[in-house]
This record gives sequence, structure tokens and C-alpha cells, in this order.
Amino acid sequence: MTATIAAIIWALGVIGWVAIRQPHQRRARKLKTVTDARSWSDRLALGFASACLSIVPLVYVLTGAPAFADYEFHPWMGWLGLAVQVAFLCLFYASHRQLGKNWSITLEIRDKHELVTDGLYRFVRHPMYSSFWLWAIAQALLIPNWIAGLAGLVGVAVLYLMRVGPEEAMMRKTFGAAYDEYARRTGRVVPRIFG
Repeated sequence: MTATIAAIIWALGVIGWVAIRQPHQRRARKLKTVTDARSWSDRLALGFASACLSIVPLVYVLTGAPAFADYEFHPWMGWLGLAVQVAFLCLFYASHRQLGKNWSITLEIRDKHELVTDGLYRFVRHPMYSSFWLWAIAQALLIPNWIAGLAGLVGVAVLYLMRVGPEEAMMRKTFGAAYDEYARRTGRVVPRIFG
């Protein structure tokens, strides 16, 4: 594996992300919202994460800038990055599919919103965030640059820290004790190993 092939694999991951997200985003726009907890900080965090996972590495792939931050690429990084990216896309697809009409890109509760606790959601409350962490790790492996490669980890960390608390508060307000019980038995982004 070469650094060029790794960059192509990264680009294909971005295309896969868009292809998976688009139909769900179109459907979500048509559904009635009963609770809207969006804020400017939420929108900024989402935009920042999107830029760190797409625009910053794209600039690097197209221009090689900032070249001063390059690190040595090894073939194992590309192969591992490919495996992590495939895991990201599979998890991203499955979490969208399992949420169905309950999904939205922002902090919203839909009409007839249900608390999804089966499938992936039986093990973690936020498998979509789990997939974003995998995407950021894949980017760090596929893009050998301290800025462009690691930007995804920074972007996902900001999104996660800014969003998960308000999202869980919204779910608690909507589903009450049922959400509290669900949260007790599941991890946020990594399955609980013990109890």
C-alpha cells in the first residue's frame, strides 16, 4: 500500500459517508419535529467536525499542505486504515438504518419518536458517535500528516463533548425513567464489558 492509495481510500470513505447520509437526511427533512434543541454551539460543533473530517484532509490530499507536518507513511498504516474505515462505514450505515425515522442530524425529537434499544443500540447508546471515532482513527492512519491526519480526532472530540450531554438530557426529558434504565445498562460509545 502506498500513501497515494491510502489517500484514495480516505476519499472513498468520504464519498461513502455522503452516500449513506443523503437518503436519511432527505427523509428527516419531511418529518415533523416536536422538540428542537438545536443551538449555535451545536451547529458550530457539527460544522467544525465536518470540516476536520473532510475539508482539512481534502486540502492536504489535493495540495500537500501543510507539508511541514508530514510524518512517514508505512504500508501497515494504510491496511489498518482501510480496515478501520470499512468498520466505520458499516457501523455508520447500520446505526442510520436502525434508527430509521428517529434519526436527525441535529438535536431534535420527531413526531412519534421511539427510544431505540435493540440492534446496535442494545450495546451502546451512541453507535453513530462510535462510527465517527472510527472514521477519525482511519483518517489519522490514511493521511500521514500531523494536522490533516489528526484533525478528525480533534473535530470528533469537540462534537462529542459539545453534543452528547445535551442529547442525553433531551432523551431523558422525553423518555424519563426508560432512558435512565437504558443508560444504566449500556455504554455511551463502547459496549460495557462488566454489568
